[in-house]
Amino acid sequence: MSAHSYTVNCSILLTHLPLLERPAAARRAGFSAVEFWWPFDSPCPPDRDVDAFVSAIRDAGVRLSTLNFAAGDLAAGERGLLSDPFHSREFLDNVDVVVGIGEQLGATGFNALPGNRKDGLSPGEQDELAVENLGLAARAAERIGATVLVEPLSGAPRYPIHTPGEAVTLIDRVEDTWGIRPGLLADLYHWAVNGVEIESAIERHRADIRHVQIADAPGRGAPGTGSIPLREHVEDLRAGGYDGWVSLEYLPGDATGKGQDFAWMSEWR
Repeated sequence: MSAHSYTVNCSILLTHLPLLERPAAARRAGFSAVEFWWPFDSPCPPDRDVDAFVSAIRDAGVRLSTLNFAAGDLAAGERGLLSDPFHSREFLDNVDVVVGIGEQLGATGFNALPGNRKDGLSPGEQDELAVENLGLAARAAERIGATVLVEPLSGAPRYPIHTPGEAVTLIDRVEDTWGIRPGLLADLYHWAVNGVEIESAIERHRADIRHVQIADAPGRGAPGTGSIPLREHVEDLRAGGYDGWVSLEYLPGDATGKGQDFAWMSEWR
């Protein structure tokens, strides 16, 4: 398998380098695309910071495959802004920034985390707001030929979407309301940790999968460090018609981030 089928998540890999040096490192490793979680401290960073980020990717000669919308303080456990009425305006302001970056760099997907359940708000209220904001984001992304993605997560008990079926329920509601269908982000690590039977879930939701991320479990390491048959799942996706990026979104090989992060690929080839 060619490295050109893969995109490197530079928010979790190559972390021994400053963030803006990671796209060039990915290129030196043989990759043609990178992706990031939201790389700024605020939903609407200064223009100079956005320009520096865009230049780092463009100058490296790689494409930005996907980018997360701002999702709050991930280290503190926040998992998205769009279902929180106190931060909804920040999310909508962030949409313009994200889509603007994506338009310059050829991104095809934007990951929108709905956000944790909040005390004092009903799940129904939050889901209704999530549908509204996902629709607005999907409409903005559609203008540049990109797709908004919905991702099940593990390790976040207050996050409302843990299975592909729950994600597709939200996707259906957005389509019913807006006439635009977001895509399913298939992070096979999160699926496995949450007890999803991956093979049958791929078959059931194949038509909705618009982006794939891989890490092994347990441990969220590189393929081959755990027990998920990732190669077989990727081959199944490809055989079934998936022609999008497969993102490498696993923890580095050692604590410094300088481990043999991509050595496993020689076996897959």
